[in-house]
Amino acid sequence: MKDKLKITHLHWGFPPLIGGVETHLTIIMPEMVKLGHKVSLLTGSVNGVAGNYKYEKVNIHRTPLFDLNWLYKRGLKGLEEELESLYHSFFNQTKPDVVHAHNMHYFSEIHVRLLEKLACKHKSKLILTAHNVWDDILYMDLTLKIKWDKIIAVSHYIKKELIGIGVDEKKIIVVHHGIKQDLFTPTTPLPAFFERYPKLKDRLIVFHPARMGLAKGCDVSIKAINVVKKKYPEVVFVFAGSKNIIDWGETQQKDIAYLVNLVKHFKLEDNVLIDCYSLEEMRDMYSVSDVVIYPSTANEPFGLAMLEAMAMEKPIIVTDMGGMPEIVKDGINGFVVHQRDFEALGHRIIQVLGDNALCSRLGTTGRQILESHYTKEKVAEDTMKVYYK
Repeated sequence: MKDKLKITHLHWGFPPLIGGVETHLTIIMPEMVKLGHKVSLLTGSVNGVAGNYKYEKVNIHRTPLFDLNWLYKRGLKGLEEELESLYHSFFNQTKPDVVHAHNMHYFSEIHVRLLEKLACKHKSKLILTAHNVWDDILYMDLTLKIKWDKIIAVSHYIKKELIGIGVDEKKIIVVHHGIKQDLFTPTTPLPAFFERYPKLKDRLIVFHPARMGLAKGCDVSIKAINVVKKKYPEVVFVFAGSKNIIDWGETQQKDIAYLVNLVKHFKLEDNVLIDCYSLEEMRDMYSVSDVVIYPSTANEPFGLAMLEAMAMEKPIIVTDMGGMPEIVKDGINGFVVHQRDFEALGHRIIQVLGDNALCSRLGTTGRQILESHYTKEKVAEDTMKVYYK
């Protein structure tokens, strides 16, 4: 019988902030509670959200000292005394056996140095999940010089990058993400969905579920529309804007403005839908989609949208960037194209739209792969194995 642990997670954001790490935390933390562990999260404040509350039996503690959007504007100087007091209070309250930081090998050195100091004082094991890597000296310092007991990489791509800067490979364990597979199951949207989005009724739909941004390849998708609409003039490409995100550097709105202008430049307004969607609407959007695309032009560390598409039995087309080819196998559960190759992306979309049998086979295989490797139970159990090591 394994010991029951007191586990503290730390990350800059949590819903209603939206992002891959934030979603990952909503998946693994409640599963750890179900396994009998006591779980807490220290995260950033959000206007209108309580400072302390429970999320599916997980204790959530919010503080402005973890709000990156605020810290970006304020600056990081002069935080040490207040942050150390926060850590002392939080550690004394939670008494963690395991301190699990997510993406804290970047942004702020003082947050990580004090975390290391307190974990050592309380004899807590210090775990890092590297959801991303950066080309930056601060990233190197906080990855290499902090005494992490183990580092979880969310893909073999991330592990390779960590080894590339000098991390001992024996310290790194790959744990792929999982999703709440029971939430993402093939469904038929209610009529109210099409009342809100009448443009989608009786149209072929290509869904790009990643938040709008150049790094997510949204400009490539827009250029691919010109290829696809020659064959299927009625096609609609659906893009997901984002209201509540961590926007370090404040680049999100600049990207969206450029992408909207690109749509207007090509006169594609009738072939494009851009909106922000709730979780239920995201599920409905997957349901009505004929194909899902994720043509990232950056080295995507993982990409939860791939798993969501697979769970919904939809074929997915990704680029050969980062960890995505580890999940999507060309011709098996989707297709892989070269980054920025909008013509290849467009032709693969046309192929899937024109072949119902292919579409069905890719989607069914994707769901089977997901149920074998990427469930919420598996990612939680694999993470617990890292703790017990």
